[in-house]
Amino acid sequence: MARLQALLSFLVTAALIQAAILPTVPRSNNDDDDDDTPLPLIIWHGLGDNYAADGIAQVVQLAEETNPGTLVYVIRLSEDPNADRSATFFGNVTTQLEKVCADLAAHPILSTAPAVDALGFSQGGQFLRGYIERCNFPPVRSLVTFGSQHNGISEFQSCAATDWLCRGAEGLLRYNTWSSFVQSRLVPAQYFRDPLQYEQYLESSNFLADINNERILKNKTYKENLEKLERFVMYLFEDDVTVIPKESGWFSEVNGTEVTPLRERDLYKGDWIGLKALDEKGALRFLTTPGGHMSISNKLLQRVFKDYYGPYGRSFADQEEEIIVPWQEEL
Repeated sequence: MARLQALLSFLVTAALIQAAILPTVPRSNNDDDDDDTPLPLIIWHGLGDNYAADGIAQVVQLAEETNPGTLVYVIRLSEDPNADRSATFFGNVTTQLEKVCADLAAHPILSTAPAVDALGFSQGGQFLRGYIERCNFPPVRSLVTFGSQHNGISEFQSCAATDWLCRGAEGLLRYNTWSSFVQSRLVPAQYFRDPLQYEQYLESSNFLADINNERILKNKTYKENLEKLERFVMYLFEDDVTVIPKESGWFSEVNGTEVTPLRERDLYKGDWIGLKALDEKGALRFLTTPGGHMSISNKLLQRVFKDYYGPYGRSFADQEEEIIVPWQEEL
């Protein structure tokens, strides 16, 4: 009996010593590659909209129905819808981006996901690109933008007669676009880019000149972050008269009637923000859709949700040939 007790004592002691020496390997409850749960989707709405608008709610519902189990988070700059709408016109985009970066990084689910997908409407598209370049935590896998102003605007959109918020912003933009006062307070001014005022733009732009890495000193982090995308899809509206020039949605340079496609620009040739690297690995998609600005059918949205979003580790190869539209196509 004494020998048995001694043997048991020895075995227990040996087990404890082994546990103390060897590292503990946590057991995973799931394998990301085999998990069919869709990645979370973040949405950034456009100018004059708000995160709680009915149209945005319909997009959220469609995303959840198309890829069941999708957690959809609509970016907001205030929990008050009216204040969130106001922030699309007035505010410092740099400060706004810092808030969004902090909100997403602190979100209990988004911050623990292996990646997220992103959908940007109008100006929300270039703001999401700014998020990727400057923060990218949680990292974005697929970015899809609709009618965005990636190369800026040369004219401010027309306002409804009774939209005093919009008309106030328009008045400021026309007053002194390049002043520090306007550049730090009027959102559309911060992606205003007139080729005829290019030197003023480079010197004073608070947002676009920076995230497009157009200044002499380049930010390598912007390039490194953006070229990690698996897909960057840019939709341009064929009959868009709101975004001027509409070709901005494809990073084209428009000077009067002369249009310079992305691949012919220094932005691409020098790979200032990683677009060339994305193109070379087949990640860029330049697509068109009929209609005016933000004329998006449910059918098109469903296709986007199916083709570019979904589970982590999914393959995009099964739908590449069917939907690609040559980005050089003239509109």
